[in-house]
Amino acid sequence: MESLSQVPGVNGDAVHPTIAATATALPPHTITRDDVKYYMGRVFDIPERRLEAMMSIVDNAQVHKRHAIFPIDYTIEPRALSKTNNEYIEHAVKLGREAAEKCLERAGLKAEDIDLIITVSCTGFMIPSLDAHLIHLMGFRSNVRRMPFTELGCAAGAMALGRAADYLKAHPGGNVLIISVELPSLTFQRKDISQANLISSVLFGDGAAAVIVRGNPAPGPKILVSETYTFADSLLAMGFDLRDSGFHIILDKEVPEMIGGKIRGLVEGFLERNGRKREDIRGWILHPGGARLLGNVMARKAAAQKRRLCPGRLVWARLQR
Repeated sequence: MESLSQVPGVNGDAVHPTIAATATALPPHTITRDDVKYYMGRVFDIPERRLEAMMSIVDNAQVHKRHAIFPIDYTIEPRALSKTNNEYIEHAVKLGREAAEKCLERAGLKAEDIDLIITVSCTGFMIPSLDAHLIHLMGFRSNVRRMPFTELGCAAGAMALGRAADYLKAHPGGNVLIISVELPSLTFQRKDISQANLISSVLFGDGAAAVIVRGNPAPGPKILVSETYTFADSLLAMGFDLRDSGFHIILDKEVPEMIGGKIRGLVEGFLERNGRKREDIRGWILHPGGARLLGNVMARKAAAQKRRLCPGRLVWARLQR
């Protein structure tokens, strides 16, 4: 990444924002693949043939273990939206604080050193937002800037890194704290037998992560340049439908094909605009939206040669531990 500072579009004399520290926080309970198989037929009222198909999906998803804020017996019980949202607020604050405190310690910073807090979450609703709660609890400055992202879903973490870099280019020497908290177990819908809900019950787990991005020179990966791309006609591809019973996931089965079909052109165009080719990149970090998505990216050689994408499988496996 450092060598990109000498290519067109990237200022070689600039001090690029640095990812100075990262941290995660996980809740104490876990859901294993065997748990999913045991409860699938007992929780969802679906025909035996469809249940067999879901068991195959569970195996192929390669998700061996996930974390959850509650034991599985409580997670699967129907609860009012007001109840699950209060649970979201309580545990989002708890996990967000834990991740933030770890990250600050690893970066050698204190809460008062942070100039901008970006919070990321879409699996619940809270006003005041998560950052306001943490300002009170952790001792951030009263004039710290705040940027809550609440409707960007899976893309929000990457978007937050881009916005942090934009801020630091305008405010050199600043420090940005990004906190991401997602609690998808609270969106579990026992009576929803849609394919999207069944698939989501197989894939997603609860947790929090934090990143500190610094504007001053520091060791660590540099954020040199970023871009975003919005797929046309994709409003119904992913999201949530808010009903009286809570959040119901929207997850189009064609999402892996939609992304796999375009990602090669998007990546190559991005690299070309910054004076690079795929062959110049030593490693890739992909958002692991499931084994199927990673498989489509590999099959199309969308980002690099197949051997260079193998670590993506390791990342996918490690996220489940």
